[in-house]
Amino acid sequence: MPTNIKQVLIGRPKKSRELVNERLSKLKALPILSSDALSSVAYGYEASLTEMAFLGTAGLWLGVPIMGVITLLLIALILSYLQVIKVYPGGGGAYAVASAQFGKIAGLVAGSALLIDYTLTVAVSVSSGVAALTSAYPGALPYTVPMCIACILIIMVVNLRGINESASAFMWPTYAFIVSMIVLVGVGFFQLSKTGFSTPQTPVFGLIPKGFSILLILRAFASGCSALTGIEAISNATPQFREPTIRNAQKTLLMLGLLLAVMYLGTGLLAFKLGIQVNPDVTVLSQMATHFFHNGWFYYFIQFSTFAVLVLAANTSYSGFPILAALMARDGFMPHMFMLRGDRLGYSNGIFILSMLAIILVIAFRGNTNALIPLYAIGVFLSFTLAQSGMIKHWVKTRASGWAIRGAINSFGAFLSAIVTVVFSIAKFSQGAWIVLILLPLIVYFGLKVRRHYRAIADNLRIDMTKIRPRPHSTTVIVPIAGINRVVASTLSYALSVSDQVVAFYVAFDDEAIERMEEKWATWGTGIRLVTARSQYRSVVRPLLRFLNTIENWEGQPENVIVAIPQFIAKRWWHNILHNQTSLLLRTILLYRKDIIVTTVPYHLSD
Repeated sequence: MPTNIKQVLIGRPKKSRELVNERLSKLKALPILSSDALSSVAYGYEASLTEMAFLGTAGLWLGVPIMGVITLLLIALILSYLQVIKVYPGGGGAYAVASAQFGKIAGLVAGSALLIDYTLTVAVSVSSGVAALTSAYPGALPYTVPMCIACILIIMVVNLRGINESASAFMWPTYAFIVSMIVLVGVGFFQLSKTGFSTPQTPVFGLIPKGFSILLILRAFASGCSALTGIEAISNATPQFREPTIRNAQKTLLMLGLLLAVMYLGTGLLAFKLGIQVNPDVTVLSQMATHFFHNGWFYYFIQFSTFAVLVLAANTSYSGFPILAALMARDGFMPHMFMLRGDRLGYSNGIFILSMLAIILVIAFRGNTNALIPLYAIGVFLSFTLAQSGMIKHWVKTRASGWAIRGAINSFGAFLSAIVTVVFSIAKFSQGAWIVLILLPLIVYFGLKVRRHYRAIADNLRIDMTKIRPRPHSTTVIVPIAGINRVVASTLSYALSVSDQVVAFYVAFDDEAIERMEEKWATWGTGIRLVTARSQYRSVVRPLLRFLNTIENWEGQPENVIVAIPQFIAKRWWHNILHNQTSLLLRTILLYRKDIIVTTVPYHLSD
């Protein structure tokens, strides 16, 4: 039954040779890998205004120069990641760059930061999407957390069906959002052109408000840079593109940069011209849409497309997190289970773990976007900084054509990214950024421990093939029994096929039970030795362990001791709850005895 449910939800298993069909065209890659970056239009500019909200209308103009610097940083990042795609086409983005240029530890830091960012992206995107919906329908506010969890689970299931199928399902809402934003910007500027691109609410530009400070501007700039998260996703997932891989990835990234610049600058300038202020219950985008379209159908089209793209922005992480985790697992920094592809050829373990971590965050922060934002940008901008710095080193070493200009672009991007990282870490520390600053070193430490463990295991298992070869061993098989039945007979038959030294071990709680068992055994006449023990504390495990400890004192001590545990397999899965508890306990305890080989001998019941 579980298999049938899995087939319905996820689909039929795919063969490994079908992997080539999972690669993305530019048409599908743009919405799937860019939805995070594009969706940040819905909250990036608002995040800057939120930091300056206490300044009132006099401080609204400050969002414009901040928006301009963020756009310059966007251009620098786009140009940088175009280079990353070309130099590191194997994917991994900042992780690949930092590993190659600064060593594996720097790569681990970049990779850990990105894993944190991907997890936060899911939580922030989904909670932002639900916030857009509750702006239109305030009655849904009490159900924020359940709605967030439901959205995450739906996205998880669709991604478990394969990246191509998730792209086919999720591409249209992203394109709908792009269309809605372009129409909003176009209609907005057209209407403003009738009034000379000004309204009675347009703030006075250049007036220094009371409470202004450089630290405030830095904080607003850092918060607004949340509009740039997700730019690295395309370079991280370069191997997912169809051939020619590099060219298709670069074209998709350029298109992302163009769309993001138009949408971010357009909506930001419109918000300034309209004098829109931050309202905790209604998003800036919703206020703008209301102004131009009132409560008509296109207003709701914008709200629903915004909700959809914000939720589906989480899907960018489902493309990046599993691939990055697989690359880190290949290098030994993550458990190897992340390298395994599922039935539908995706890295299903990464998809599942990402979903569970995001759900935990949503529950912990009650689906509050503003509470999650302070945690959001530190990881991604740290990875931006390492990627840009790594590319600077790359150009200095290779001295390729145009290296000075490229290095200058990377230097500008690295400088601003570092500023955002530091400002966010300090300014948002008390609001939750401390969690990331503690979590990041812990993940790095975990990665180092995992790598050390895998290396130790490899050293432990490595053999000299000229000296070590398989050879036969003298073996004694111990069969714990609870009576004489078909399961015991089957297990003893198996034991005799392994060795002629077989011992049946029986534990009783009183002398009468031992006498009855010895009489039955003699009557059965198998010729197999029976050892009995009495347990005063009603434990089967302790007497067996004591008996196993005595084997080393036997004359002609065997080199191998096998404990063959009888176990019957019920026809229905829920029957197993009623049986086999002792065998499970024995197997769990004995597995940690290095001098014992444990095997289970199943007997399938007919009913």
